[in-house]
Amino acid sequence: MSPSAKDRLLLGVLRGCAALAGLLVVVIAAFLILESVPAFRNVGWTRFFSDPAWHPAPRAEAGQFQMLPMLAGTLAVMAGAVLLATPLGVLSAVFCRYYAPPALGNAYRRLIELLSGIPSVVYGFWGLVTLVPLINQVRPPGASLLAGVLVVAIMILPTVALMADGALAQVPQEYLRAAAALGLSRWTTVRAVVLPAAKYGLFTGVMLETGRAIGETMATLMVCGNIVRFPQSVFDPVRTLTANIALEMAYALGDHRSALFASGLLLLVLIVMLAGAAEWIGGEPARD
Repeated sequence: MSPSAKDRLLLGVLRGCAALAGLLVVVIAAFLILESVPAFRNVGWTRFFSDPAWHPAPRAEAGQFQMLPMLAGTLAVMAGAVLLATPLGVLSAVFCRYYAPPALGNAYRRLIELLSGIPSVVYGFWGLVTLVPLINQVRPPGASLLAGVLVVAIMILPTVALMADGALAQVPQEYLRAAAALGLSRWTTVRAVVLPAAKYGLFTGVMLETGRAIGETMATLMVCGNIVRFPQSVFDPVRTLTANIALEMAYALGDHRSALFASGLLLLVLIVMLAGAAEWIGGEPARD
């Protein structure tokens, strides 16, 4: 096979994979919309934000379908975890790449890769048996927004750390040599040269960790307390949208079941908005 024929074959395979990925997204979105239609028709989307509580029933007239407390819990867990994990992950990557001895840096990368492969239920179980009792000693009940933030932050830390390490590794060596020639200190070089040069890769890591934090289910289900309420402090129990789907889908019927699919559609909209914001804010400008 000639090189041009191989290139055309590879291009066709890549296009097919891209089309398949896009088709899967469209199919999932269409499925969620179709399953949500009964809830939008019988309950009405306004009741998801205006009903006094979440007490769903198979028939819309007999239930209440307030989702705002769970949306607030989802966003609170996501925001707290991202704000905690992002600086830790980026600074740990900086230490690994520019300060640690090579042997320590390699060992650190292997450890982070191992942490990224641990199932979320293991993190949740650790949080349930270790972290929740510790928080309970400070302020009951222990299962709370704070527990969810800490567990999810630990879960997403490997994502941002590995993405940051990869972004720092792509910084051209000419930048570093030029900074050394100017007599800049190591930290000044990192702050003024390396981090700005790697900002697009770092931003991609933040977006990936944010998406994982929004979609996390088992860990938040196990440590957040699962009470549908607006949190007044980090020690209050909360329920996320993903945990609510996992808890109630097994026995949900009628409009209750459709409302759970509507909450899944809301999560999909959040992810799409996140991706759109990432493209608008952090998109790397085209190069000539």
